[in-house]
Amino acid sequence: MSIKTELEVLPGLPYPLGANFDGNGVNFAVFSAHADRVQLCLFNQNGHGETHIDLPKYTDEVFHGYIKGLKPGQLYGYRVYGPYDPEKGHRFNPHKLLIDPYARMLTGPVISHNSMLGYRPGSPQADLSFSRTNSAPYVPKCVVVDDADFDWGDAKQPKTPWSEEVIYETHVKSFTALNPDVDKALRGTCAGMSTPGVINYLKSLHISSVELLPTAAFMTNGFLLDKNLTNYWGYDPIAFMAPHAPYLSSHRLAELKQMVRVFHEAGIEVILDVVYNHTGEGNHMGQTLCYRGIDNAVYYRLNKENPRYYDDTTGCGNSFNLDHPRALQLVMDSLRYWAEKVQIDGFRFDLATTLARDDNNQYTINSDFLATVQQDPTLQRLKLIAEPWDLGWGGYQVGSFRPGWAEWNDKFRDVVRRFWKGDFGQAAEFASRWTGSSDVYDNRGRKPWESVNFVTAHDGFTLWDLVSYNQKHNEANGEENRDGNDHNHSWNSGVEGDTDDDAVLRLRLARAKAMMATLLLSFGTPMLRGGDEVCQTAQGNNNTYAQDNAYSWLDWTRVSPAGESMYVFVEKIMSFRRQYASVWNDDFLTSDTCVWFRPDGQPMQDTDWEGYVRALSCRISNTDTVPPMFFAFNATETAMDWHLPSGQWHIALDTSDIATQADRILKLPAWSVVVLVQEVQS
Repeated sequence: MSIKTELEVLPGLPYPLGANFDGNGVNFAVFSAHADRVQLCLFNQNGHGETHIDLPKYTDEVFHGYIKGLKPGQLYGYRVYGPYDPEKGHRFNPHKLLIDPYARMLTGPVISHNSMLGYRPGSPQADLSFSRTNSAPYVPKCVVVDDADFDWGDAKQPKTPWSEEVIYETHVKSFTALNPDVDKALRGTCAGMSTPGVINYLKSLHISSVELLPTAAFMTNGFLLDKNLTNYWGYDPIAFMAPHAPYLSSHRLAELKQMVRVFHEAGIEVILDVVYNHTGEGNHMGQTLCYRGIDNAVYYRLNKENPRYYDDTTGCGNSFNLDHPRALQLVMDSLRYWAEKVQIDGFRFDLATTLARDDNNQYTINSDFLATVQQDPTLQRLKLIAEPWDLGWGGYQVGSFRPGWAEWNDKFRDVVRRFWKGDFGQAAEFASRWTGSSDVYDNRGRKPWESVNFVTAHDGFTLWDLVSYNQKHNEANGEENRDGNDHNHSWNSGVEGDTDDDAVLRLRLARAKAMMATLLLSFGTPMLRGGDEVCQTAQGNNNTYAQDNAYSWLDWTRVSPAGESMYVFVEKIMSFRRQYASVWNDDFLTSDTCVWFRPDGQPMQDTDWEGYVRALSCRISNTDTVPPMFFAFNATETAMDWHLPSGQWHIALDTSDIATQADRILKLPAWSVVVLVQEVQS
């Protein structure tokens, strides 16, 4: 019996977009400005038995229809009819099954296959041809969900003040794949991230927020499949609202919400890394999976002179067109969905400059995207973090986002690496970056926390590799070591890669601890790369985007002695930062609250910053509730005598464990950071 005779088809409503169950049936609504016809395709539970139903109404450029009696769990997709005219920007092809842009669950992987191409491959001009091959067997099916209210119990969003934030960046699978505290059946999933062992570990580090690499549905393209690799990081999205199916052991949305609830119960926020700047459909020779087939000329930025091609500022083949109100609506609806239905606490926006480009492809602080987010009552209360660059002209925009937005500050990353490598002429910028980058952010009422400080992130060397390798070693990626950043500002401490030389290992640990202390004590919002606290190595691979294996997974059962020492130290330094949290407040330091000193105890003069300065110190006295602190940084290979300011001081933190102080003389060890707190006179 066909579905058409079993179910009643009614006109339905154009809004909300997507497939929405109301208890009696499902309303389907699909936007397309240039299509002639949209066909709903229903499948049985094994993804076969396709039945076609034309959406009967077209209102406000939305095709819509209501299927009475349809229930959650129903598998579906779309076929969209319209002109196939690539030279005018149109690539409709009803032979290609399409994912609903508003799908909230997918089933089945994206198996890259030539049938997904809207054209017949074979030549550089092939995309001008037309393919009649059915792609349905290889495309994930959308799933109708009942997105009824989840029982959040007594869990409340922590709403941690920005000035108290320390972010832990990690990956659902990397953190759990080899974690002995996680049941083997749950490793690599949100349920695995919810286990008590994971939560207790993060709480032991006093982490305030976990930032997860992309969890929305993504694909692996043929380029990687041909090399038996995978899109591990997840930066090729195919559906903005659907969680990546392999991350759900139960194949239920409730598992994701349960993870968020558990984190909230522990007082930890959840920030999602979201990718709205491009999709996995690639360039003009890419696959037709969703947006390209629904309305290519709306969803992507096309070359104005030749709309056959894409304006690509992402390096991924296409750029999502947030200058169009419907594409912008999709992104905003997606953000609100994660915020309201999943109670996500914030977002980190990948290649955010692309999101804020106007119709002329220029970045503007007054872009529709930034303005719309700022006025949205749901989103404006969340933590918003920009990766403030892309690959297009004028793409580097560190410090140029709107007030209220935090930004990844790669200036902090680079100068901290150079300073602890012993490079010439880094002292002045090091001091500026460590104290919150006021030269970048102290304008328009912006605050120090808007600088997200990091030394390492998922993209690039781990902290341990930063002190163990001079060069990247990305051969496993299959690109003859051409991929990944060549400018790492790293130093192997004397030996390239693995070694059993005790002197080299001691130097590596000293430098790694110094950089960790610099990060976690910095003014701004520190972001710790997950695994650095146990000295994880990727064997010199600084671009593990395709490595779903030991290059990426944290091996909790084989933590090195250096890793054990680092963990204890991170635990201690995080406790210290929490104890004296008011020091890291919402205000920029001034010449009255922060004074930099020479080794002889005299304040630094302008000329003292010039030349080969590799050791610095400063006194911070910016709060009435905490006594003054003295921070000393020695990036030299020799110990130094450092004269302290007046008062009684005691050592509170020491990366070397051998610093001493007496009679206002600090014995500052080589490659170390030492923090002293002034004793309050009774």
